[in-house]
Amino acid sequence: MYITIAAQKLGGQYSQSAIDFVQYLEKENQGLEQEEIEHFFNQYGDEISAKEVIKEIDGNTAKLKKKEPKFYSITVSPSKYELRRLQNNTEDLKQYTRVIMKDYAASFNREINGKPITVDDIKYYAKIEHQRFFKGTDKQVRENQPFATKILNIKHEVRKIERGEVEGNTDRLKLKIARLEQQAPHQQNGKRIVQGMQKEGNQSHIHIIVSRKDVSNSYSLSPGSKYKASEVEMNGKKVKRGFDRDTFFENAEKTFDKTFGHTRNFAETYTARKAFIKNPKLYFSMISRLPTNEKAVAFRIIRESGMPMIPSIPVSKAQLALKVFNKLRKGVDVAIKSSSIGI
Repeated sequence: MYITIAAQKLGGQYSQSAIDFVQYLEKENQGLEQEEIEHFFNQYGDEISAKEVIKEIDGNTAKLKKKEPKFYSITVSPSKYELRRLQNNTEDLKQYTRVIMKDYAASFNREINGKPITVDDIKYYAKIEHQRFFKGTDKQVRENQPFATKILNIKHEVRKIERGEVEGNTDRLKLKIARLEQQAPHQQNGKRIVQGMQKEGNQSHIHIIVSRKDVSNSYSLSPGSKYKASEVEMNGKKVKRGFDRDTFFENAEKTFDKTFGHTRNFAETYTARKAFIKNPKLYFSMISRLPTNEKAVAFRIIRESGMPMIPSIPVSKAQLALKVFNKLRKGVDVAIKSSSIGI
């Protein structure tokens, strides 16, 4: 499971409204018949229109300053192993969304009218998407890039010959292009993987747009708070503040496993991902101590995620070379974020 929380982008090139983000989430509905459209939904409603989402999010921003985000975006990307547990991608992911939004609300160290925050205090809208496209940061695109560059240069040469600017054999050059297309290390359905190409397989994931303000438009609820849990004095009263991301991410995994009967490998856990980024030496040491079957699955997950790998499983601390792990740590964020698997 890979979950991200991002604040609304603000600035000269971004709208103060939710309209740009909502329209972006409508991209998969273009050209579909009415019965095929994926609608927005929330905790209690289905088939909510994009127009209503924009109206509700934009109208729930009382007392927020121009430079403050009006909403947050949560993206929930199950791994292919998790998606295999689902019977109906859309309906199961809707069910899951409604449960983890309870986990989201419970992760706030806040009270409203003396009561802990619940999902009924959260104004959110969610949408299921089923497609993903290769980005420039994906491992497949990056490793195919040298071939893409050579192909582009040869195509420029072919065009020059066809325009009569230089002499040459275009047929020979076109054969060279065909060979390079086949030699590129990453292929999908017999074609070189390029940026913008749709990814094959089950790519279902969830986008959630959450208002910065609660449903009453009175209280600001920021999952971007740097505090997990603390108290501050405001107007002579002690007020709780903070949001515990670790708790939210960990509970989201537990919720999925409990709801869909998924047995989670260590390499799939949020705890593992944090360990890799903070202490890769400890991470691989923990992997090496897993039972044989679990260890094999863990390394398969790591390979498929695009994370850099060491050549063999370490068996002693002496083999965990600091230089190697520094190199791994440098590239891990890009590898994990660009992967459709996520760990």
